[in-house]
Amino acid sequence: MSSTAPDVTVIIGAYEAMPYLIRCLDSVEAQTLPAGRMEIVAVDDGSTDGTGEYLEEFAARTAIDMRVVHQENSGGPSGPRNVGLGLARGRYVFFLDADDYFGEEALERMVAMGDRAGTDVVLGKVVGVNRGAAKSMWKETVERADLFSSNIKFTLSAQKLFRRDLLVRLGMKFDEDLRTGEDALFTMEAYLRGSGVSVVADHTCYYLVGREDGKHMTKSGTYRLRFDSARALMGLIATHVPPGPKRDVLMVRPFVITLLPQFGPSLLRQSAAVRKKKMELAAPLMKAYWSPGVARRLKVHERLRLVCVSQGRLDLLLDIVQFIKDKKKPRVVRKGVRGRLYLAYPHFGDSTQLPLAAYELTVTEWIGRKRIDAPEHQSTAAVLRRLAGRARRSARAAGLHVPRRTHKV
Repeated sequence: MSSTAPDVTVIIGAYEAMPYLIRCLDSVEAQTLPAGRMEIVAVDDGSTDGTGEYLEEFAARTAIDMRVVHQENSGGPSGPRNVGLGLARGRYVFFLDADDYFGEEALERMVAMGDRAGTDVVLGKVVGVNRGAAKSMWKETVERADLFSSNIKFTLSAQKLFRRDLLVRLGMKFDEDLRTGEDALFTMEAYLRGSGVSVVADHTCYYLVGREDGKHMTKSGTYRLRFDSARALMGLIATHVPPGPKRDVLMVRPFVITLLPQFGPSLLRQSAAVRKKKMELAAPLMKAYWSPGVARRLKVHERLRLVCVSQGRLDLLLDIVQFIKDKKKPRVVRKGVRGRLYLAYPHFGDSTQLPLAAYELTVTEWIGRKRIDAPEHQSTAAVLRRLAGRARRSARAAGLHVPRRTHKV
């Protein structure tokens, strides 16, 4: 083993990873970063399909310094990642899932970006293989992305380049008590407490693979685990970001990505006992972290469901979820002098049920193929034209003569 610290330690937690592991390791060996500037720490998490044996075979023939650890199955990805992190010597670490693989030049480009920008986290463009992958954060390469205005908050998986000094200094590890969302917690903490985040968007760095056998190292367990994940992430954000617009922006992520799916169409198929328990688990989270600032950053159907949860109105929630499941389209209603827009989901207009503000369109939405912008996103000229048209109609209704318009407002 080299006495010089490598640039990158690639940490691979592997459980029942064959044959995907073959391409995974080949992609590390094929990196343009020289073998002497890398090391691999692979942790076989109690595999029985030959994963451990293949790791040993690869370690014996590769030019990359490689250490293989064998352990009993830990039940999730956090344990193997923490073991690998404890053995890492690189200036950076990258958590590579054994099912996935690197794009060519990935490590060289990400290390160069981290060194040039002086950032503690580097995101490399991810593409899905036999599965979807997030896309909104890959529009441009950025040396220093703003966490609050960019979409990097919506990619919290662990497959990123982290400066190891940050992790050591903060004593950061994956939470082994969380069975899902542990990577989101880890990555968000690095975003919040590190010295900046870079994005490499002009080159595919990582291929996220959907296994044909449906087996993955994570994503198991009951709905209760999702509430555990939401609680942990919301608590982390609240600890490091004071109340206000910045906290609201970040809270959108756990509310929409983690909590809201528990109150989607699947709720209609679940028993009364499960529905009741979900409402009970969500109640303290809504009380502690739900705010008008979060609400106004959501689409109407998202906000409506969470308002129902916050008010304990399972009956109204089920009506709205059924409306969504049936793929019905809400009417667009304009009200008030400023022309506020509302989407008429179930119970709209009944003030004894849900507040009118819950139905207000505050972000751009699509109804079918029609794009609808919130009034504050519309141009000043469009607002003036609408107000002028309303004034002319009111004048005509009052019996006043109104000349035809001869120029545009």
